[in-house]
Amino acid sequence: MGDLVAKTGEGSNNSSVPSDLSTKARCSEVQSHGSVVATHYNTLEERGLAERCKSRIFYLRNFNNWIKSMMINEYLSKIWQGKSHGAPVRVLDMCCGKGGDLLKWRRGNITHLVCADIAEVSVEQCQARYNDLQNRSRNDRGFAPVFTAEFISADCTKVRLRDRYKDPTMELDLVSCQFSFHYCFESLPQAESMLCNAAECLRPGGYFIGTIPDAYEVMKRHQTEGDSFGNEIYKVEFQCDTKPPVPLFGAKYSFHLEGVVDCPEFLVHFPTLVKLAKKYGLQLVAKERFDSYYERVKEEGRSLLGKMQALETYPPFHEAPLLGHVPEDYEHVQQYMQKSTGHRKVGTLSKSEWEAASLYLMFAFQKDNTRWKAEERPEFEDRSETTRKRASEDGNDGSVSKCLKSTDLTVGAGGETL
Repeated sequence: MGDLVAKTGEGSNNSSVPSDLSTKARCSEVQSHGSVVATHYNTLEERGLAERCKSRIFYLRNFNNWIKSMMINEYLSKIWQGKSHGAPVRVLDMCCGKGGDLLKWRRGNITHLVCADIAEVSVEQCQARYNDLQNRSRNDRGFAPVFTAEFISADCTKVRLRDRYKDPTMELDLVSCQFSFHYCFESLPQAESMLCNAAECLRPGGYFIGTIPDAYEVMKRHQTEGDSFGNEIYKVEFQCDTKPPVPLFGAKYSFHLEGVVDCPEFLVHFPTLVKLAKKYGLQLVAKERFDSYYERVKEEGRSLLGKMQALETYPPFHEAPLLGHVPEDYEHVQQYMQKSTGHRKVGTLSKSEWEAASLYLMFAFQKDNTRWKAEERPEFEDRSETTRKRASEDGNDGSVSKCLKSTDLTVGAGGETL
């Protein structure tokens, strides 16, 4: 069967993966990285739908958006299951960008949303989108009123968000940080600040969810291809010393994604993240690479895959051009169709897009119940045994060798459109 396979690379070792919290970063920066990130996103040009449809990464962006939709649906469902009828659901969208998830929050029937981002222009655009959503909702019959919202322009890796909330006593049910958390691993204080913002107002039982590059996969490709690697749509280039041991914080690389991202990022050593999260009462409950998560939820989300145009139809209708320009981009689907029966049209990602998508993982932490010690410090209930059973084993033990699994990305569409 012609599967699109992410190869594991036999004999991988974890010598280049740090495991000691005391390891010192060797990548020093004079200029604050936060100002670089803010400038990048403040100057990023807004593109219309017509132009986005022509983008080489049109399906990749939609696929990533589908992953986010499935995650948000999954954890909002868990939250609603524990709520009485009419109880409020409050969400923090940390690093909200231009508000790309506003419709997801609307469909999730949340009550209140806090949007925070380092880029002031992005926050302004997010608020404008929210205002437009509010105006349109007044004409939507049968829909509940749009959630209330507040907007904060701040560096979440340095500023205490609670001090900016309209109601600092507010309890959050869900915190979401999509494709941005890795910026805080510039330094230990910034990582702790980000986690504090995620956990401080999160109620016991609430969730912190997010998506980040998988440091193990990044380092695995680095071991194979060197300090610079990628393909026609993405490129990673290290800007720090990658000789073992790689620093826990400040392990900097530039990441370019065609027409969307061209910004320095930092590796997130996941065992370190788990250890730091426990300090703030956050226990890991889920961690999956995008390929694994896709396999787990694809049947449940099959209809949404089509609606969101998250996969490219192959062969295309009416001899329309494929987005992939490299001949090898569709070899996997050609082989699949040769060996299968009854599939005249299937949905897929090009190989180049899949190589970019499979760099990422999703995670979910749950806030523990807290007690107070005599010295007035919080003491968190430890659910580590439960966590180990529930969380994915994909890299949780600090081993590089478990971080990749084979996957079949090709989805049969029953001979019809997606």
